[in-house]
Amino acid sequence: MSFPPLREELRGIEPYGAPQIDVPVCLNTNENPYGPSAACADDIAASVREAATSLHRYPDREHVALRTALASYLSADTVAPVSTEQVWAANGSNEIMLQLLQAFGGPGRTALSFAPTYSMYPEYARDTHTRWVAGRRSDDFGLDLDAARDLVAAEKPHVVFLPSPNNPTGTALEPAAIAALCELVGERGIVVVDEAYGEFRRAGTPSALDLLPQHRNLVVTRTMSKAFAAAGLRLGYLAADPAIADAVRVVRLPYHLSSITQAVALAALRHAPELLARVDDLRAERDSLVAWLRERGHRVADSDANFCLFGTFSDRHAVWEGLLEHGVLVRETGPDGWLRVSIGTPAEMSTFKDALERVTKEIA
Repeated sequence: MSFPPLREELRGIEPYGAPQIDVPVCLNTNENPYGPSAACADDIAASVREAATSLHRYPDREHVALRTALASYLSADTVAPVSTEQVWAANGSNEIMLQLLQAFGGPGRTALSFAPTYSMYPEYARDTHTRWVAGRRSDDFGLDLDAARDLVAAEKPHVVFLPSPNNPTGTALEPAAIAALCELVGERGIVVVDEAYGEFRRAGTPSALDLLPQHRNLVVTRTMSKAFAAAGLRLGYLAADPAIADAVRVVRLPYHLSSITQAVALAALRHAPELLARVDDLRAERDSLVAWLRERGHRVADSDANFCLFGTFSDRHAVWEGLLEHGVLVRETGPDGWLRVSIGTPAEMSTFKDALERVTKEIA
């Protein structure tokens, strides 16, 4: 046996992660290009300073103040208010997903989603010894509800992941489809609607939060990484029936959210109007980019996120490399022939457009 004595199914696997390359325009990780104001940064710094005076004590392991603030924030985006007892937070929505599979997945259980979708889901399943099943999306990257029903009925999953908007396609789901799958799964399992990009959805696209009162097996997850421009904070959270939040407590690590994380997240929430003010700008920039790409003959998936998936290219890697040579980094992900670009500032998008036109001419 070779050293180290790693689990056999993990041998040879590369760690997950987008390329980290120092280029002038980074549009590959769906970050918000607009950072916090000086006033927000000052509030964060003061909050960290205050939290630092009690670092000799453990943090509030139930993070009640933070959950209350998150519940208040979510309640502004839903018909029925969200309570503190319905909310749970962790170190990014990645840890939320892992905790959900630790609690509701595991040996002898199945998790299911519909590809193309977020590439970390099968890794969460692998890490928790949960069987993974991937169905397929329609050609337009929407959900074929009849096919989805058939797959769920056949596989009887304990966890269903339904990202909306979906990564890497940006596609949002109809509430009726989410409700139908919640009913089909029933109390045998849970349906997780991953709304990491929920704040960027187009006008008229509802949030799955509105379905919580009708479906006790529904979990809606959010993050502060995207719309809140707080990718470096690592704060994700869920809203669900209080019984689900209670169940996650069984598998969470003791004091999993540091005092510093809680203090920074609370400070960011106090500045929510400012941090979210750029969301409309990014939506407009996204819609403008989608129109520009389509005018030039590219296929573009409908997007409710802060990125768009575009193509198709006979050699997408050559296009990716060409953009990189022009100082623009995008993501080589999704189905063959497609690339994903994050929405940046107007100047960054102008650079991307110029680079793409040059590259497509060079490789034509």
